[in-house]
Amino acid sequence: MNIQDSVAWREHQPSGLMSTLGPLLSRREADEWVYGMRVDARHLNQAGLVHGGTLTTLMDHALSTIAWQHAGKSPCLTVQLNTNFLSGAQNGQLLVARGRVTHSTGSMVFLDGSIQADGTLVATGQAIMRRLAAR
Repeated sequence: MNIQDSVAWREHQPSGLMSTLGPLLSRREADEWVYGMRVDARHLNQAGLVHGGTLTTLMDHALSTIAWQHAGKSPCLTVQLNTNFLSGAQNGQLLVARGRVTHSTGSMVFLDGSIQADGTLVATGQAIMRRLAAR
């Protein structure tokens, strides 16, 4: 077991669309936040694999939260999100999303992300987030 495996996940009950994914997980690993969710039957497509919309929603959530943190906890909106599906994920697996800021300007934050299912890379993504002005 490595140190990352011993760090406990914190469970969240999100509202709105994110509530349809079920409990979301987060934990701190070194200097980054990591986001996860446990796959169940409602996340599957007709082929019995995790639906691409589930992966895209998790990617958007993770990258927008990372942008929010980077922007000093200012709200950020997704301007563009590209998701690349590399492999399938199955019922019962733990999806883990990670991301990093690659560049930022006054109002824009650029990010790269990835999702693994029990250690296997299943998706990558790139996002552009727009930082909103404080209200």
